[in-house]
Amino acid sequence: MKRALPVLVLTVAGLIPVWRYEPSRTTTTTEVTQPASTPSSSGSGTSASRVVAGSTVNTEKGPVQVEVTFEGGEITAVRMLQQPNHPQTTAAVPTLIEETLQAQSADIDSVSGATITSAGYKESLQAAIDAQAAAAASASPSDSASAAEPEVVAGPTVNTEKGPVQVEATFEGDEITAVRMLQQPNHPQTTAAVPTLIEETLEAQSADIDSVSGATITSEGYKQSLQAAIDAKGA
Repeated sequence: MKRALPVLVLTVAGLIPVWRYEPSRTTTTTEVTQPASTPSSSGSGTSASRVVAGSTVNTEKGPVQVEVTFEGGEITAVRMLQQPNHPQTTAAVPTLIEETLQAQSADIDSVSGATITSAGYKESLQAAIDAQAAAAASASPSDSASAAEPEVVAGPTVNTEKGPVQVEATFEGDEITAVRMLQQPNHPQTTAAVPTLIEETLEAQSADIDSVSGATITSEGYKQSLQAAIDAKGA
C-alpha cells in the first residue's frame, strides 16, 4: 500500500502538464481574400493598341474626322483630326468623346447646338469602328500569336497651297509596311506623284525621300505628315 502512493502521486503529477498545455478547441481564423482582378484598359500586354482614322466627313460647317485608339475591342481614346472652327463645335467635342468612351460605340446622342458636327463625328467614328472590326475579323489566330499586331498611325493634316495632305502609315514592329493617303489635292500631278512617294517611303523606311518633280508642294506636305506619323508611333 505504501508503494502505491508514490505511483499515484507521480501519475497525477504527469497529467498536470497535459492539462495545462492542452490547446483550446475553439479557434478564430481571419482570412484576407484578394478581390477578383479585372482587365485594365491598358491591357496586360497580350493585346496591342491600334489607332484607326475614320473617314473625312464634309459637313455644311466644315470637314470632320476622328482618330480612334482601340485596345482589343475597347475604345480607349478618341482624337479629332479635323473639325469645324466654330465655338459650338469646340464646346461639343469633349462631350461627344466622353459619350463615346462610355457607350463604346457611335450610338450616342448629338450635342444640342452642334447637331451637324455631331452627325459628322458619329459617321467618321462608325467608319473607324467598322475598319477595326474588319481588321480583327481578318486576323488569323496564328498571325496574332506569332507576330505583333500592326500599328496604324495617321499623320496630321498639312494644309498646302494645293490643298490638304494627310497620310496614314502602317507599322509592323519598326518597319513601315504600308502608306495610305487620307487626304490629297485633287490634281493630276498629285495623283501621279503619290505612288512614287509611297514606293520611296517603303524603300527608305523614313520620310527622308526626294520630292516628285511637278508635285513639290504635295511632296513636302506628304513628308511632313509622314514624319509626324513616324514620330507618333508607339506614343
